[in-house]
Amino acid sequence: MNYDILILGSGPGGYVAAIRAAQLGMKTAVVEKAELGGVCLNWGCIPTKALLKSAQVFRYAQHATDYGVQIDGEVTPDLVAMVERSRGVAAGMSKGVQYLFKKNKVELIQGFGKVKPEKVVEVTDAEGKVADYTANHIIIATGARTKQLLNLQQDGVKIIGYRKAMTLEKLPEKMVVVGSGAIGSEFAYFYNSLGVDVTLVEFLPFIVPLEDHDVSKQLARSFKKAKMKVMTGSSVESVDTSGNGCKVLIKTPKGDVTVEVDIVLSAVGIEPNLTGIGLEEVGIEVEKGKVKVDEYYRTSVEGYYAIGDIVPGQALAHVASHEGITCVEKIAGLHPEAIDYGNTPANTYTSPEIASVGLTEQQALDAGYDIKVGKFPFTASGKASASGNRDGFVKVIFDAGNGQWLGCHMIGDGVTEMIAEVVVARKLGATGHDIIHSVHPHPTMSEAVMEAVAAAYGEVIHI
Repeated sequence: MNYDILILGSGPGGYVAAIRAAQLGMKTAVVEKAELGGVCLNWGCIPTKALLKSAQVFRYAQHATDYGVQIDGEVTPDLVAMVERSRGVAAGMSKGVQYLFKKNKVELIQGFGKVKPEKVVEVTDAEGKVADYTANHIIIATGARTKQLLNLQQDGVKIIGYRKAMTLEKLPEKMVVVGSGAIGSEFAYFYNSLGVDVTLVEFLPFIVPLEDHDVSKQLARSFKKAKMKVMTGSSVESVDTSGNGCKVLIKTPKGDVTVEVDIVLSAVGIEPNLTGIGLEEVGIEVEKGKVKVDEYYRTSVEGYYAIGDIVPGQALAHVASHEGITCVEKIAGLHPEAIDYGNTPANTYTSPEIASVGLTEQQALDAGYDIKVGKFPFTASGKASASGNRDGFVKVIFDAGNGQWLGCHMIGDGVTEMIAEVVVARKLGATGHDIIHSVHPHPTMSEAVMEAVAAAYGEVIHI
């Protein structure tokens, strides 16, 4: 059967590309070997946020008296119920994609897809039956999986990855989390919130190492205040799983230490799903472990495209979605604007949350900019005080010469909902004074953006 567009993978890149292609009148099909919606909807973005919400509710209940609320009896976390709720949320989102496929007449082909020459995709279903499909255009959106380290091989019992961390049947007493990126930090916060003794190990000098250093330092303070152990500049050398638990040998700046825990969570990153999908057979060029593409996601072979975690750029769901739309619109003969990867936001859903876009202060200095920096702490925010968590701040960075908004970095409750203002403002070329003179509602967390910008220009009122 021939299609206008055939897509391998139904994650946030693949399914969004498919729906947009169908909207543009193209006959479209998606090949998916597992759950519709990919890792994000089923094992990543969505179910983890459901778990984190459960942890937040538990912490609110624990501190109810701080808000003048009395709860009779002991407040305890029910991990099984939390996991069940999380899986239910994920299932609901996957069904939502099924509905969108039916609504837009996108065909779902269940099975493992492999690209072949002459614009053919070979699909092997669960029973081992093989069928070939052809298309005018083939988009590869196979996503990524958890990275395996030789000295940290996951067994799914004592050394686990993010999938198992999402579905544990009981809480461990002690846990080591290796890697403090978004995945590692979110799970460290989740289990720490439920009373698990968590040690977070990061090889680099700062946790959440891609963030501005001030943000990293603030999250470390917040984690330590929550009685989490944070070890930076450290590496897990080995894990002995021969006993009842795990003996974790950690190399630190002050020497080697051994930590005994029940479970080790490996959150050292992800690697693209490129194995066995036919790239070599077709001749599609791969560079540094990623598929080489142009600004409209065309590979080195005509008629084949790639988007999402398998191409260079941020491995983020919203980035993959926009890449899918851009790719499809270009195929359809429209004139989409190439994505500005310097203006794509990143969020981490710990408590406090992190949201950022653009250059960090250090990156701006390294690039040779003369900068203005403004910072507004949530200790000065009426909304933060009323809400009960004043940890964090908004930090902004401007080019002192032409006023270009170079970056913004936030840490605090609800900041993942605030960063979009900055993305739009930067997209439209707004100046600092445009922000200062745009009335922000009070009391809100979002007015901290205006206050931080005012601080950069020496006009801040509330600090």
